[in-house]
Order: sequence, then structure tokens, then C-alpha cells
Amino acid sequence: MKLLVRWLISAIAVVAAVWIVPGIDAGGSGWVGVAVMAAVLGLVNAFIRPILRLLTLPITAMTLGLFLLVINGFTLWFAAWLTDRIFDEDFVVDGFFDAILGGLIVSAVSIILSKVLIDDDE
Repeated sequence: MKLLVRWLISAIAVVAAVWIVPGIDAGGSGWVGVAVMAAVLGLVNAFIRPILRLLTLPITAMTLGLFLLVINGFTLWFAAWLTDRIFDEDFVVDGFFDAILGGLIVSAVSIILSKVLIDDDE
């Protein structure tokens, strides 16, 4: 049940990024594309993001953690690329700054909704 709620939170966060950032587009697939993107983003964040954080630890330390914004943007862009290529859903992130802003929005919305909807005491 908790996994389903986390996936739903991720989908809502992706919708927020699509709605706010003009360079992020879910294409004509609508909710199906957003649902697939949320699942792919969860997998990328679970498997690839920790490796990136470890490999970029020196530059992250030198920038006092600001390089994590670049990693968030890259993971969003990579998940969109995988969603477009593998699942043939028209999910597009246009550029570098759109990816960083979208990653920031997805992170912020996910954190807020997780605090509200998920009970960590269980």
C-alpha cells in the first residue's frame, strides 16, 4: 500500500512539473504517460541516483550540496528519455534548465506530499 501511495505522490509531482515548467511536456498520452514517467522516475531514483551521488561526492562537497540540483535535473531528464524511448510515451524535457527546475519542483512536491500522506510510524 505504501508503495502505491509513493507512486501516486510521484505522479502528482510530475504533473506539477509539467504544469509549471513550459519546457516539460507529457505529450498526447496524458495520464498514462505521467503514470509511466512516475514509475520510471522511481526506478531511476532508486538505482541510478545513488551511484551518481557517490561518484559526484567531491564536486557536491565543493559546491556545498548545490550540485545535487544538477543530479536531480539529470535523473528527471534521463527518466523522461527512457519513458520516451522504451515505453514510446511522448514525455519530453526540453533543456538543461528545464530539467533542473522540473527536478526541483518534483522534489519539493514529493517531500511535501510525503510528509502529509505517509505515516512514518507504521
